[in-house]
Amino acid sequence: MQSNASTVVEYLNQLPDDRRTAISKVRDTILNHLPKGFEEVMNWGMITYQVPLKTYPDTYNGKALMYAALASQKHYMAVYLTGIYMDDRLRNQFEQDYKRSGKRLNAGKSCVRFKKLEDLPLDVIGKSIAAFDVEKFLKKYEEIRDQEKRNSL
Repeated sequence: MQSNASTVVEYLNQLPDDRRTAISKVRDTILNHLPKGFEEVMNWGMITYQVPLKTYPDTYNGKALMYAALASQKHYMAVYLTGIYMDDRLRNQFEQDYKRSGKRLNAGKSCVRFKKLEDLPLDVIGKSIAAFDVEKFLKKYEEIRDQEKRNSL
């Protein structure tokens, strides 16, 4: 369920009250932990935290690299955590921290799904957002990209 909103405020205003409250609190957590250099924009129909193209224009599709995102889908809400899914150690730590929180992890390929705010351990989300600064994220991205190129030869 993608939004046509062009701004984050417009996106939030389109949500039902309960989802607006939940998404806003997760957004606050992300913004409070987001390292400098990432930008918050609307992209792909969701609130996206990305490396600006002026910082890193050499992407495979000419679009900014997504670091994290936040969306209200048809049956759930989701926070996308690209950073931790690029690093097995961080992903394992995230899963352990999530389990210790007592909350049930409902994860997809690169997202954590939740139906209400109480399902999400905000401290664990904040820790995962803070895991990469832009430089470290780009270095990891380039390592993965180079490995994929070597594997395709």
